[in-house]
Amino acid sequence: MFFALKMGIINSKSRISDFRFEILRRQQHRSFTLAYGEYRIAFRGSIGCPLNAIRHMLYAIRCTLSVMNETLPLVIRFRIRGTLRFLSHAETLRVFQRACVRGRMSIQYSQGFNPRPRLSLPLPRPVGVESNDELLCLKVHKSTEDGGRLCSSVAAELSAQLPDGIELISVDVAGPGASYRPLSATYVLALRREFLNDDLKATIERLLASESLDLRRQTDARGSRFRNIDVRGFLTSIEIGEKGIIVECSISGAGSVRVDEVLSLLQLDQSMLAAPIRRTSVRWHGA
Repeated sequence: MFFALKMGIINSKSRISDFRFEILRRQQHRSFTLAYGEYRIAFRGSIGCPLNAIRHMLYAIRCTLSVMNETLPLVIRFRIRGTLRFLSHAETLRVFQRACVRGRMSIQYSQGFNPRPRLSLPLPRPVGVESNDELLCLKVHKSTEDGGRLCSSVAAELSAQLPDGIELISVDVAGPGASYRPLSATYVLALRREFLNDDLKATIERLLASESLDLRRQTDARGSRFRNIDVRGFLTSIEIGEKGIIVECSISGAGSVRVDEVLSLLQLDQSMLAAPIRRTSVRWHGA
């Protein structure tokens, strides 16, 4: 029996969810590939290489591949400030995806012909708003390292690839079956001093005393569709502090109130702000 055998494990750009064989005929050799998850094991041999022998070898390493494909969920908290606050939700996600690729992090990828790191930001950040409490969820492949060392290595690899304006706060292992759902968010509107007056206090008192606050909300990108919505139930509290107006907004399956809508209710605009709007904290269910 004469054949030359070459085995390698590589990240696959063509991900396959189930075990299967791919047989490719190329000039003087055959190529047999078993794909599992994001791993591929390729065997290359001469034309006379017995197919059954290759199949037995591939199934023999099936258990090894299944262990390698086990993942560990991680939760990353980070800050975003400066000009990066103008990134949209999708653009922020791409920044982290590219950082993971550049750092060659062993994380879970999406399925399909164009696999990408599987990341999620449970709470979209309004464009133009800075944040002290952002949450990123991902899954990494298990290794021989314990949870603490794994989190430290992920934090070091990711921090080295992120641009200025994004700062990691912590990396932790998520609990089994954890599902992060936002319950409320707190914003600080840093107003210029001349606008922190009695008229503003009267406006705040009127809003909190109201039983309903109806707004006309745009529901499409073209600006041709609108619907009326009562946002009073989403305004938990509005206070005037040393740093400006502190607004707490509740978040539920029905939605929430937008930051620009809060400014409109307070009869304010961006020119009255002394600093960018900042989301200081988020209360999470399951955190």
